[in-house]
Amino acid sequence: MNRTRNAAAVAAPSGRYSHAVEVPPNARWLYISGQIGTAPDGSVPTGIVAQTENCWRNIKAILADAGMDVGDIVKVTIFLTREEDIAAYREARDRIIGEARPASTLVVVSRLVRPEWLVEVEAVAAKA
Repeated sequence: MNRTRNAAAVAAPSGRYSHAVEVPPNARWLYISGQIGTAPDGSVPTGIVAQTENCWRNIKAILADAGMDVGDIVKVTIFLTREEDIAAYREARDRIIGEARPASTLVVVSRLVRPEWLVEVEAVAAKA
């Protein structure tokens, strides 16, 4: 089982994430390419909440295909194109992933490959 780590010598995480996640020996690793807010039919909703839900829905489907779930995620990197979307992104993410606390990096960028994309999430998962 993966173990979250938040060292006492470091300020507590400022959100719902862990400073580090330790993976046991001989675990299977899954690297998930950046998922954007595109729905299975190829459409892209206009709002950050709907795009975030699609990102995480895609990630959960990829995890399930590998016999994993969000509890197996050890690291995520999030790219947002608008700073004002941070709170809405976090609220949607928290609703979707529940108590999972992967290590996390969130970056605000000037844009993603397509201008209608507001968020991209890449993930790394491990399961013993």
